[in-house]
Amino acid sequence: MNRFSIGNSFSITVFGESHGEMIGVVMDGVPVGIPLSPDDFTADLERRRSGAKGTTPRSESDEPHIVSGLYNGHTTGAPLTVVFYNDNTRSADYEALRTTPRPSHADRVAAVKFGGYNDPRGGGHFSGRLTLTLVAAGVVAKKIIGSSVEFSTRITEIGSEKDSAKFADTIAAALADGDSVGGRVECTVSGVPTGIGEPFFDSVESVASHLLFSIPAVKGVEFGAGFEVCRRRGSENNDLIINPDGKTATNNDGGINGGISNGNPIKVSVAFKPTASISREQQSINLESGEVGPMQIQGRHDACIALRGAVVVESVMAITLASLGLKA
Repeated sequence: MNRFSIGNSFSITVFGESHGEMIGVVMDGVPVGIPLSPDDFTADLERRRSGAKGTTPRSESDEPHIVSGLYNGHTTGAPLTVVFYNDNTRSADYEALRTTPRPSHADRVAAVKFGGYNDPRGGGHFSGRLTLTLVAAGVVAKKIIGSSVEFSTRITEIGSEKDSAKFADTIAAALADGDSVGGRVECTVSGVPTGIGEPFFDSVESVASHLLFSIPAVKGVEFGAGFEVCRRRGSENNDLIINPDGKTATNNDGGINGGISNGNPIKVSVAFKPTASISREQQSINLESGEVGPMQIQGRHDACIALRGAVVVESVMAITLASLGLKA
């Protein structure tokens, strides 16, 4: 249930829990001879790191340990495994979740599905902590697809605010109310040649959406103009081809036709819901007594997941392209 695979190009398996000893990712299909070191992960891991206003106070080292698939600084072709040790957990904050699940979290469904044997600490395997493994896999995927493919990723909206200069104030206001806010992340991938992707089930949109919805808190995915297209006529929405290479005057299709890249930038927009863990008092049910009553969530949480989710979206798009067979 935790493995993503398509064809024989590139696949990943993630493992671990938020408060377990470690989390990690196993990557299959990594070409032989790619230079790789722990330092290669630094830039993207830093983009996901907590510390900014509105992110969780939980501070982890997030140091990548490459434990297989690497020899003398180059990939060997064997499964490549990267692990991260958890060293800043406060599991006592989650003791009450065994009987009182948090609203809009996986606590209750996980307990039902796995018969109560799931690890509830910090959300266990359902935690956003696991997105660290997607970022690590994204670093490797970027090496596979090559530097000619460029990513531009930004947060375009937080709450109902679209002015980036006011994002900090929006988050601060939510924190002051013991609340959280959602956000929108836009990722544009340039340099993807025409012909990547397959029709129907392995289309660029199908594979990317599959992976994007694995990111905790993602509730919406749009390509190109997205849902705006339903309010247009074809004459307004069609991307007119203006040269033999397939360049178009507009990019409402998001660089994809028939599930296949058309040579224009691939554009995807992702909606993150407000963080479900908020400090305000809420109602929930006690699974032992069956009574509904007040609860208050303990622990350390992000006020806006999109802040650290942007690099995860970018990483997932890199994994998508590597999985679909794009190589440098």
